[in-house]
Amino acid sequence: MKIAITGATGFVGSRLVARLQEEGHQAIALTRNISYARKVFPSSAFPNIEIVAYTPTALGSWQEAISGCDGVVNLAGESIAEGRWTAEKKQEILNSRQLSTQNIVAAIANAEHKPNVLINASAIGYYGTSETASFTEDSPSSNDFLAEVCQAWEAEARKVSDAGVRLVILRLGIVLDAGGGALAKMITPFKMFAGGPIGSGNQWFSWIHRDDLVNLILQALTNSTMSGVYNATAPNPVRMNELSQTMGAVMNRPSWLPVPSFAIEALLGDGAIVVLEGQQVLPQRTLDSGFKYKYHNLRSALVEILNK
Repeated sequence: MKIAITGATGFVGSRLVARLQEEGHQAIALTRNISYARKVFPSSAFPNIEIVAYTPTALGSWQEAISGCDGVVNLAGESIAEGRWTAEKKQEILNSRQLSTQNIVAAIANAEHKPNVLINASAIGYYGTSETASFTEDSPSSNDFLAEVCQAWEAEARKVSDAGVRLVILRLGIVLDAGGGALAKMITPFKMFAGGPIGSGNQWFSWIHRDDLVNLILQALTNSTMSGVYNATAPNPVRMNELSQTMGAVMNRPSWLPVPSFAIEALLGDGAIVVLEGQQVLPQRTLDSGFKYKYHNLRSALVEILNK
């Protein structure tokens, strides 16, 4: 396959590119930072990778790279876990998703040889937060800021259907693996022997191991029966209390010292809402698609990640 990827140097994108390389496929890494991408994907280790300069929120020559691809994976998006959500920051978060998707869809529509499928990221923030409710792909959207961003994001992606291209929207949970993501920041108190329940401890934590997410993307690229929305979360979400207890057990560290909300907010900024409030998201359609998880439960995922 030949796959174009936005957000290719990111936490998920870089692993996806590596997997495509391992399996002998071609990848086009659409990136805002050519020099950084070349460090991440040196030609000696990634001979099948083409690096293309890309401006997510603007049309340009990068769109020509879409023609002839078998699929496009759109992972672009400004981080929500860095800094305060000022009005300017909120606009960046929205534009980096809505406009980038709009431009990807335009590139697909104008391609002489259109891809077969667009895999477009979204997020479980679509559902809002709740300590009591559970959400599947059929649940309605909330009306807070993150939910509205997801609605706008997905609305742009759905326009690709007008070009006759199959669409898969993956609503991502909190992606876990070594070396990045929310987990890298959350384990700091445990390393200092000061770990424990985060915030109230009762909030839900809907997660997915990065390898499972990459496997799900690969399945969506190749399985022509997959279409529509799929929750990219593990089938066994946990409450934050269980997360902290499991982290403590796996790391052989105490897990009784509460981590106050302000400490997490200091680490994650306003994006701390993702772990301080949370939601119980179940991947019903993902399971129905026949997807096989490598990491069903949190303990097995953390053992693999923290013992790397």
